[in-house]
Amino acid sequence: MVNKKAEQHREYDVIVVGAGMVGAAFACLLARSNTRLSIALLEARATAAFDPEQFDPRVAALTEKSRRLLDRCGAWSAIAAQRVSAYGAMQVWDAEGTGEIHFDCQDVQQPNLGHIVENSLVVESLLAAVDKLDNIDFICPVTVAQYSQSDSQISVELSSGEHLAAPLLVAADGGNSSIREQFKFATREWDYGHSAIVATVQSESVHQQTAWQRFMPTGPLALLPLDKQGDQHYCSLVWSQESAEAERLMALDDEAFCAELSRASEHCVGKIVAVDKRYAVALRQRHAKDYVVERVALLGDAAHTIHPLAGQGVNLGFADVKALVDTLCAEAKRGNDLGSLLCLGKYQRLRKPENLATMAAMEGFKRLFAADNVAVRLLRNMGLGKVNQIKPLKNEIIKQVMGL
Repeated sequence: MVNKKAEQHREYDVIVVGAGMVGAAFACLLARSNTRLSIALLEARATAAFDPEQFDPRVAALTEKSRRLLDRCGAWSAIAAQRVSAYGAMQVWDAEGTGEIHFDCQDVQQPNLGHIVENSLVVESLLAAVDKLDNIDFICPVTVAQYSQSDSQISVELSSGEHLAAPLLVAADGGNSSIREQFKFATREWDYGHSAIVATVQSESVHQQTAWQRFMPTGPLALLPLDKQGDQHYCSLVWSQESAEAERLMALDDEAFCAELSRASEHCVGKIVAVDKRYAVALRQRHAKDYVVERVALLGDAAHTIHPLAGQGVNLGFADVKALVDTLCAEAKRGNDLGSLLCLGKYQRLRKPENLATMAAMEGFKRLFAADNVAVRLLRNMGLGKVNQIKPLKNEIIKQVMGL
């Protein structure tokens, strides 16, 4: 992709730092609105190209709501033309008992529950859509050397020597956001004491277009369906384990790791016959007490990171994108200051309650399934069984998760 170069000093309506899935989607969706706002999209690292010959170990479990947002960005058709894996069912069960729950898209008259898509493909498709928009300058690779703030603008000095300015700076620079630190956003955070092992695995049996998730006391294990390649079957693994156990698993050779994973997954997709390169990611809960200050807004992981047990992180980020774009478009049509706290506070009020509720639910699930008390195990198994039997309740859960 050929990057558009900004002039030595240029003013924009919005500057976005971070061109990952959330930042690129925000820039693209805002640029495609009928407000015709001018946007600078900055990224520090050269973007990794999608490799159609090899699976990216990092995947997103996109809800229908997120898929529609990517379609509005003009990126979904390019994603679907390359490689996606729709899943029509989800099987969740408790390793410490008989409790289980099964979700099926047919129960809510939908073609699927969601799509498993590789992160690099989502980013590449979004940036291809960005490149077609003449009101976005994509500047990459570049780092920010300095920020300065006045009553009406944020000024950004780049490592290239260029100077940019805008009424609004949007931080989409991830969980370790330098902008969040620079502008002294307070956070609540703690280590889970867990690491997530992620990798692509080859299975003996078909995954049945089903997302499989087993809850164990040491952490949840998820096998997410990927496209079949020839006569070979693949899943994306996300295995959250206590740090010491994750370290032990990472130290195993591939054959021993596959044997451990086969046992831990109870052979739900048959024997695990091969594993690609494994990665271990330390897990940390983090939530900014405020998402906005005057002239700065946090988006996605810069504002909140959660445990990956339900795969909702990027979907929450895309929901942030829609809320902030809708807010800015409404304010721009009224001729209001996009960087004012009055404007940005509306975005925060839209997103903070839902993000907090989701984070609380995920934390509750984690603690519930980590509990080693016999009574708690009995109650949670009974609870899973009861929910599985109540079809209207199950269907409502599916609709909520899918954003229907």
